[in-house]
Amino acid sequence: MGGWGVLDDPKYPNIPGTVNLNEEVDASKLEDWEYEEPKKLGDIVLQPQPTDSPNDPLNWSMATKMAILLILSLTAGVTVSLGPMITTGFDEISQAFGVNTDTISFNIVGVMQLTTGSGTFFTAAAAAVWGKRPVFIISAIFLLGTNAWGFFAGSFMSLSIMRAVQGFAAAPLETLVSATISEIFFTHEKGKMLSIWNLFVMGGVKLGQLIAGFIIQNLGFKFTFGICALIYAGIIPAMYFFVPETFYKPKERETEVIFDKSSLHVYEIVLPERRNSGSQRRKIFQGRVSNVSFWRMAVKPVPLITFPAVIFSAFTYTFYAAGLTLIALLQDTIFSAAPYNLSSSAIGLTNLPLFAVGLVGTLISGYCADFVVQFMTRHNNGVYEPEFRLVLMFVAATLSTVAYVGFGYSVSAGANIVIPIAFLGVQTFAVPFATSSMFTYVMDCHASHAAQAFVTMNFIKAALSFVMSKFVNGWFVQVGAKNVFMTVAIANLAVSAFSIPMYIFGKRIRSVIARSDFHNSF
Repeated sequence: MGGWGVLDDPKYPNIPGTVNLNEEVDASKLEDWEYEEPKKLGDIVLQPQPTDSPNDPLNWSMATKMAILLILSLTAGVTVSLGPMITTGFDEISQAFGVNTDTISFNIVGVMQLTTGSGTFFTAAAAAVWGKRPVFIISAIFLLGTNAWGFFAGSFMSLSIMRAVQGFAAAPLETLVSATISEIFFTHEKGKMLSIWNLFVMGGVKLGQLIAGFIIQNLGFKFTFGICALIYAGIIPAMYFFVPETFYKPKERETEVIFDKSSLHVYEIVLPERRNSGSQRRKIFQGRVSNVSFWRMAVKPVPLITFPAVIFSAFTYTFYAAGLTLIALLQDTIFSAAPYNLSSSAIGLTNLPLFAVGLVGTLISGYCADFVVQFMTRHNNGVYEPEFRLVLMFVAATLSTVAYVGFGYSVSAGANIVIPIAFLGVQTFAVPFATSSMFTYVMDCHASHAAQAFVTMNFIKAALSFVMSKFVNGWFVQVGAKNVFMTVAIANLAVSAFSIPMYIFGKRIRSVIARSDFHNSF
């Protein structure tokens, strides 16, 4: 039996993902000439271990890292808002182009979700070959262009095609931000830093709808695209100046031979690596950062579905993220009808308390993600297991189940609007716990496959959102709120329950994967 109920595997002692965060250095180790003391921050052993190079992103100042995180998180938040922001304008789009709600939901939201999920295969591959910096900047430029297109679109067909292109342009912001976090922050920091990213994403979903509701009611739905275009016009220069390439591959160090005349000895000294100049850091294209094949990397996320940690995280994350999409798609249908009869701006306002709750949930989940891990690690002789991340799923599963059931019953009964909004708040509070748990679990189990694993996760989420957009409004009208959200609650709880066997047997599963020739071929 391993620590905290995580089962050990005696067949394979050095299982990837299991690391020592509190290594004690005793006299016997110091007397060993081959022993190299690990780099630490206080009593915490840094994982991954940084090199001595000033160009290693792990060695960059916290100010530089935070600038990268905040700019990319802001861009991700604005990009995520592009999907749900238009939902409060479904009635106006229907009147303008003469199409029904399900068609609008499918073409304007569902297709964008699908092209985003599909595009991540290619944008993640491009980032692996040519670096993340050019992919981020090109993405932002195309997002500016497609929003300008949306502002001037004169037909539903033009608007639909724009959203398909826009979805592909948004793909890097779905997967590469979390991958960037894994490259510039240490294991003990990832939970808090991912929570900052989650905060902006949550803001994009909730505040995006709120702001868009007022824009649509006072200016029209096309102005949501025009204003977003202006935001990207400000993001692009910030990204150019303050988001350098974060992929780092150690270079062969230069050496210098020195002849000591006094002792007649020859010494070979390893020279420190020079810090890249400002102009070097600002170059958009650095050439190839890897010799891997673009097409090989593009298809790499497909076989990752055979990695249990990846497929488990993908389906769990999908159900929690799709819950937000489901509610966004149904908000207009639910709250514009009797007994609520809310306007577009009023529906948008319902997201304000949800954002506040999401803000609290994101901050608490980020703190808990690292605190719980460090507490469990200290009481496990300093040994960290990725399965410790799954403890947060208890909070997520409990709260989300209560939220879905309560929301469905309260809407079905026509309860005062405060009650269903309160249950939506509980669901919004729960989502960051699941998101933090799943992303950090994958990062720590399969660090070298993290970017492609996020592609797999986001594609499955996009596919489910795409399917939902086709029928969810019609399903809701046909069976009612109680049946819809009871079904969602049962499915969500069933998926979350897999956290228990994964927690217990996860280490043994990682051992099997590490010893598998098939899985090591990727």
